[in-house]
Amino acid sequence: MAYEEQGTSNITQTLSNLFEEMLLATDDSKENATVDVSKFLVALKDKSTKNSHDSLDFGTLVKLVDGWRSKLNLTKPTESSCNYCDGGIRDWVLAYNSIHGYVSLIVCLFGSLANSLNVAVLTRRDLAAAPINRLLKWLAVADVFVMMEYVPFAIYRYLILPGQREMPYKWAAYLLFHMHFTQIFHTASICLTLSLAIWRYLAIKYSDRSHVLCTERRCSTAILSSFILPPILCIPTFMVFDVHTAVVLEPNGPMILYHVDSDEEGQLYQINFWVHAVVIKLLPCFILTVISLWLIREVYSANEHQKKIRVYNACPTKDKILLKRQCKGDKRTNRTTKMLVAVLLLFLVTELPQGILGLLSGALGRCFFKRCYDLFGELMDALALLNGAINFVLYCSMSRQFRMTFRQMMWRAHLHRWPPPQPSHSDGLNTAKTSVP
Repeated sequence: MAYEEQGTSNITQTLSNLFEEMLLATDDSKENATVDVSKFLVALKDKSTKNSHDSLDFGTLVKLVDGWRSKLNLTKPTESSCNYCDGGIRDWVLAYNSIHGYVSLIVCLFGSLANSLNVAVLTRRDLAAAPINRLLKWLAVADVFVMMEYVPFAIYRYLILPGQREMPYKWAAYLLFHMHFTQIFHTASICLTLSLAIWRYLAIKYSDRSHVLCTERRCSTAILSSFILPPILCIPTFMVFDVHTAVVLEPNGPMILYHVDSDEEGQLYQINFWVHAVVIKLLPCFILTVISLWLIREVYSANEHQKKIRVYNACPTKDKILLKRQCKGDKRTNRTTKMLVAVLLLFLVTELPQGILGLLSGALGRCFFKRCYDLFGELMDALALLNGAINFVLYCSMSRQFRMTFRQMMWRAHLHRWPPPQPSHSDGLNTAKTSVP
């Protein structure tokens, strides 16, 4: 019932806009000042005031208005032509967009499983205590929510909807929810990644005060802020994008298509893209670039320090033992730093292009947004999904402790599912003899 009322109000609004356009043209044109509009007014008034479910001859009204538009030599207001994002790259991106649905489903299914394993491993007793691992765990949680919600969107948008002629209001409402939901949790992922980089910087730069700066309470505050801040930052997006309607004349009659689009250009439109591009994308990318370069320099310095230790042979045995222990600790810290640098660099490769496109959309206006931002939308989605899905591979390849904990977890699950056979009383002696190492 709610959708019927929404559809009725949209029909009335569409016809009202068309009629207003005709009326303004009639007032400006003396030769068309005698156009009879009584039929249109009566029909529109009856539809807006009736509470019955009688069908409205909507096709007749649309054809009538379309005839007036042709008679008055009017055309629909169209956006100014622009040539942004033309050429071979447009053909290449469109070729990828045709297979994006299948690619995104594969990445989302793999990423949901991989991030679920990340959460399972990082909540183990050996790893759960470290604040860095807590940040990584909640980063995986945010990525899981994004990918699990993207699966039904990709199935309907790329596999079901292309075969349909209609774009119902339910789909447009879900698309609006999908856009806001994924932006909130993806922004939370950005905040957690930024917290991760700052945390590692403080732990290395101020190692003598890390027990004061990097406390459990501050880690909890960083995690909580990473999920509270995104809805506030996305308020301009909530106000700019909405469900819009379009009337298409088909051979069988007119059809109303519902879609999600931004409102016309204005101050709020500009604010939305500047907040999205600068605050959510480019500012974190700038901070992460500075921290990543500093961490890379620290990794290089640590490698040089380890080389000096390996060639040092003139110290007493006791000093060698101490240096060996210190070297093992430095190697563990170095591996963790390398892994985090890989995570940060992958994040930069993913988010920096989005920030640049968002900035250009705010600076060049709606034309660039429709021609370029929409064009690269699927490709940017794929990069963001891949960024969230590949972290498990990075952890396994670059963290020895993560691999060991994951192996132990899988082995225990295997033993729980297929427990070893219990020895019988008859072969107890033989079992006792052979079980002794």
